[in-house]
Amino acid sequence: METLLEKYIEAAKQVDPIKCVGRISKVQGLLIESRGPAAIIGEICRIEAPRKRGVIEAEVVGLRDETVQLMAYQETGGIEVGNRVVASGRELEVPVSPKLLGRVLNAQGQAVDGKGAVQSALYYPAMGSPPDPLKRKRVTKRVCTGVRAIDGLLTVGRGQRLGIFAGTGVGKSTLLGMIARNTDADVNVVALIGERGREVNDFIENDLGPEGLARSVLIVTPSNSPPLSRLRGAYVATAAAEYFRDQGLDVMLLFDSVTRFARAQREIGLAIGEPPATRGYTPSMFDQMPKLLERCGTSEKGTITGFYTVLVDGDDLDEPVSDTARGILDGHIVLSRSLAQGYHYPAIDILASISRLAPEVSGPATNKAAGVMRRLIALYAENEDLINVGAYHAGSNSAIDEAVEKHSEIRAFLIQEVTEKSSIQDTLSQMARIAGSPIPETETDIKTKQAKE
Repeated sequence: METLLEKYIEAAKQVDPIKCVGRISKVQGLLIESRGPAAIIGEICRIEAPRKRGVIEAEVVGLRDETVQLMAYQETGGIEVGNRVVASGRELEVPVSPKLLGRVLNAQGQAVDGKGAVQSALYYPAMGSPPDPLKRKRVTKRVCTGVRAIDGLLTVGRGQRLGIFAGTGVGKSTLLGMIARNTDADVNVVALIGERGREVNDFIENDLGPEGLARSVLIVTPSNSPPLSRLRGAYVATAAAEYFRDQGLDVMLLFDSVTRFARAQREIGLAIGEPPATRGYTPSMFDQMPKLLERCGTSEKGTITGFYTVLVDGDDLDEPVSDTARGILDGHIVLSRSLAQGYHYPAIDILASISRLAPEVSGPATNKAAGVMRRLIALYAENEDLINVGAYHAGSNSAIDEAVEKHSEIRAFLIQEVTEKSSIQDTLSQMARIAGSPIPETETDIKTKQAKE
């Protein structure tokens, strides 16, 4: 009985019998201003809108003199001057429990899949803090994604954070779906931030499938959502991932996309009067991005491995969001439009991509084989024009001859069907054959050998 009443007892403790109330004084575009209530930035307020016959939840995003600046989680239609604004005394929190698996949530951590509310006595703050850097465990073990190009040449460690950089329509969401289905992580947390509404069911049914959904949590804020929803959806997803990490699990956080998160912060910043800094992005965007991305990684209990997509404006990898994300993350995977146009999927540009922790989580044999393959890819790319026009004659250079000879085999290794899963053993075997080296040992092989000894 005590367990059943626990959440009600905790809720009663949180109740403040004294209500802080204000009145709406102005509504302009995205911004709502009120005289009062006494509130802090980040606090949730309830706007009573009689004409809408309901309550609209909003968050305090700024304070100026005696004016409270708010942004709503829903559309602002029905709000008028004089409406009551009641401070809740709480900030955004997420109900967390193992029952989150298989569920779809919105930016406020509420279930939107028609399966009922997620009942839990435990709540995690959406705006959490990153783990203490001195208490983070080192990244020493690989995580398998089931994608050959990544597992072989861009090896990812458990607790590492990588960016997937690409323009529109090059296959970012499809690659995330492949990773979500095939990864050996314990739990997936998928954040679809600012994506097309049509893509939500497509991702669930086509990319995840029933098997992937059963061990996944989705946080969805489509592109037509107010900017505050798009912004907070990112933090809710990270909080859900932190809960599973704290249970000692290895979590895969698949985040699509950082660019739309940054644009939401820009919209909010401009609305409350921040000056634009670089290409219209406000200083708060550059402040918030590291606070979000640094929450991913290792802790004393578990890991969160993060794949963050970055929508590159005009295929310019040096635009502000891409440049900022690349400086924070532990590596980047670049998707090439020219490869995608040639029906080369996943369209990963190996030479432009790097995993900073690959040498730490791969064995010497794997690193050597990956180095040989990278060298062959680079040699072929440097001499591709000469080869294609017939200006290069076989025998002129033995290294280029090898690159030409193995080009088709390397290309076949890098191309992978969306529904195809490649085991780590198969990936390493193919790499060894191409590189002409012994088959690299996997972590499982090494542990088995140590146990026998």
